Amino acid sequence: QVQLVESGGGLVQAGGSLRLSCAASGRTFNTYEIGWFRQAPEKAREFVARISRTGGSTYYAGSVKGRFTISRDNAKNTVYLQMNGLKPEDTAVYSCTARYNGANWAYWGQGTQVTVSS
Repeated sequence: QVQLVESGGGLVQAGGSLRLSCAASGRTFNTYEIGWFRQAPEKAREFVARISRTGGSTYYAGSVKGRFTISRDNAKNTVYLQMNGLKPEDTAVYSCTARYNGANWAYWGQGTQVTVSS
């Protein structure tokens, strides 16, 4: 079982940037696809981005494409979400998740709060 710990959230002004980190441990890290989801107050959880096991393939929600970049450093067992051009509507708790061999997203971190002011 893989363990996930997010960090890097905070308060920023609209137009600013943050980099979130997801540190993983447990089963061989490079066997897991990693995703980021977010959930705003009173809203359903929303997909943000995902990255393949080796980092060669990425996919983004339309709302963040062109502004966010997901990457991974398997030597450090860490996945990053670089967020640029932040908007107030990006305010949410961001959570990291992992799946093995194409299974369901089964492993979740505790989340990190991102707040973007106008």
